[in-house]
Amino acid sequence: MRAPIGRLRHRLTLETAARTPDGGGGAAEVWTTVAQLWGRIRPTSGNEIFDADGLSGHISHEITLRYRAGVTPSMRLVGSNRRFEILAVIDIDERRRWLKCLCMERDL
Repeated sequence: MRAPIGRLRHRLTLETAARTPDGGGGAAEVWTTVAQLWGRIRPTSGNEIFDADGLSGHISHEITLRYRAGVTPSMRLVGSNRRFEILAVIDIDERRRWLKCLCMERDL
């Protein structure tokens, strides 16, 4: 896959979750920044479902990034007040040039 630099036009923040004690025996999830990246966001599908709280929307995306070691499904990408939960990470050509992150944007 070749992605000209112009297609990587979305500024994204790669974040990882950390659990910190809340002082009452539980823990709070805190997201910390790992890196600032440029990426290409391409919506692939969307749907609406009824939850206990009402109607909620979900959109699936493919986000293409330059290769970066250590990106895992436990992380998320954030950009323009949007949050993308990473479901899978694929080294597209297995040559460590590009990553395709299959992501879900929830609660629309």
